[in-house]
Amino acid sequence: MKTAVAFFCLWFVVNDVRADPYSAAIRQARNVATNASNTRRENPPPSTSPPAVPPPQNNPPPDPVLETTRQNIAGLRVDFDALGDRTDTNSVAAQKPSLINNLTAAASRTKPAPASVSRLADDLVTALAGNEKLRAQHQKLAQDIHAIFNSSHLSPAQRQMIFDDIQKILQNGGVSSDNVTHVVNDIKTIATETK
Repeated sequence: MKTAVAFFCLWFVVNDVRADPYSAAIRQARNVATNASNTRRENPPPSTSPPAVPPPQNNPPPDPVLETTRQNIAGLRVDFDALGDRTDTNSVAAQKPSLINNLTAAASRTKPAPASVSRLADDLVTALAGNEKLRAQHQKLAQDIHAIFNSSHLSPAQRQMIFDDIQKILQNGGVSSDNVTHVVNDIKTIATETK
């Protein structure tokens, strides 16, 4: 009978192990979870501080010479646009003082003679008044003219390139060849005076 009891106990233990093969894994998972929980309580995570605020960027102040250049080119373009919109003599004449002021202000160092500026203004008024074909080129024309008024820093090749560019802009805009010649000659005079 002892054998039967031993056999029965052995059968019960084997049956129990076979019936629940995952119990050891479950017990191990519980132990890991308990250990992790205990570790968290003993070693709390570091408190999260708010993210550091980046220092404000100190943008350098805008370059005054560059700002003056931008404003002058914008002023010249506004004058050119206004002249392109006008065809009657009175409204064109009303725009001329603003154009002369912006042309005079274009030179940052050596100023050209007032007579040269006035002559260029007259020839530009004649070329631009009522000319819608030139409207798309007003910005480029303003940049070129501003550059010539500050030609002391330009090489002779750069000056010639600007003269050619102005001539091409005016010719493509349908300006008469005589007036193109007058404007280019005026520009050359101003380039000489502002060296």
